[in-house]
Amino acid sequence: MPELPEVETTRRGIAPHLERAQVTEMIVRERRLRWPIPPELPDAVVGRALLGLERRAKYLLFGFEHGTLLVHLGMTGTLRVLTEPFPAEKHDHVDIVLDNGRRLRFRDPRRFGAMLWHSGPPDTHPLLAALGPEPLSEAFNTDHLAQALARRQAAIKQVIMDNHVVVGVGNIYASESLFRARVDPRRNAAGLSGEEIARLVAAIRETLTDAIRAGGTTLRDFVDSDGRSGYFLLQCFVYGRTGEPCRVCGTPIQQLRQGQRATFFCPTCQH
Repeated sequence: MPELPEVETTRRGIAPHLERAQVTEMIVRERRLRWPIPPELPDAVVGRALLGLERRAKYLLFGFEHGTLLVHLGMTGTLRVLTEPFPAEKHDHVDIVLDNGRRLRFRDPRRFGAMLWHSGPPDTHPLLAALGPEPLSEAFNTDHLAQALARRQAAIKQVIMDNHVVVGVGNIYASESLFRARVDPRRNAAGLSGEEIARLVAAIRETLTDAIRAGGTTLRDFVDSDGRSGYFLLQCFVYGRTGEPCRVCGTPIQQLRQGQRATFFCPTCQH
């Protein structure tokens, strides 16, 4: 599933080919995504110039003067820029054709993605209004996380995966961040010390930054490619390494289930 670093990699890969271009046509082959594509969406964007492409959590925000196109990749969605009108394949649901000779193609085999229109400020959309801060922004700091953890009796891994606390810390990045912070994922969130919280904030920032940087070398692959080669897996310390030796101390990595998700940790390095 595309997580925040993959979505940011997508944004950086396609943005230079789209910004300031005018939409000349929007071809919708399949409306049945997670939420149906609004019938009026093509009329909202055709003839309009795309002013910029931003990201909020895992949503891509295509900014127009009169509103915003919100795109979510769901579990299997991809976006790629085409330089020619290559024939659409089975799961190529939407093309946005631009006056610069490019077209943006949305592919989503499982159709859990979304394309929605919002005429107001993006942060007032119901899907965005209640989200926590971006993990790489100044708003995500030790004071914010300490306040969010206070009186929370849930396991710390579950809390940092809550988008109301901080956005974009998916399952892989939660396990990796907790390892870097040397915090056991089973710990009661409210029981973390100030020093541990500070380490965790730094570890989340570092983990996501490294993941985005790892994707940067494949940005060109979002043009005329299958749209998948820009996704990557962080060189993990613990995730997916059950039974393998810890890269720091050599102790076998352990796995458990938390909230129906697999959690990986080192019982020696994490306390």
